[in-house]
Amino acid sequence: MQIRPVRFDHPDAMKLSDLVQLEYAERYGDGDITPMDPAQFDPPQGLYLVAYDGTEPVASGGWRAQEANGEGYADGDAEIKRMYVVREARGRGLARRILAALEDSAREAGRTRMVLETGIKQPEAIALYTSSGYAPAEKFGLYRCYEDSRCFAKVL
Repeated sequence: MQIRPVRFDHPDAMKLSDLVQLEYAERYGDGDITPMDPAQFDPPQGLYLVAYDGTEPVASGGWRAQEANGEGYADGDAEIKRMYVVREARGRGLARRILAALEDSAREAGRTRMVLETGIKQPEAIALYTSSGYAPAEKFGLYRCYEDSRCFAKVL
């Protein structure tokens, strides 16, 4: 497996983003409607990674810089978005490898805290984050008022 940085609007990133949206729809009845601009993931204000098995994209994830605002973010936050592993590649540690690379990148960019939002119908994601040192955090972002939403944070 090889993990490479790509733009969020790269065809492979878009393919995986479409797949994760389908999975959100299966689990929650709808996709993620969080507004995202590909430029938000451009270094040094972010990073987007895709893992490849040969030439096939099988996993992705990114972070984008956030600052204090009315949605509950704090100065220095790096928000994780679109963490996903295709079903056929799950259980190989790809999400953990991508998460570690995102944390390293955010730390190098001067970010002080990683934050993420997930939902109660994604127990695998919650298990990954809590086993990687993330703790429940005050809710933030678009889904902060949703009962099924869970927010986590980790000091970098």
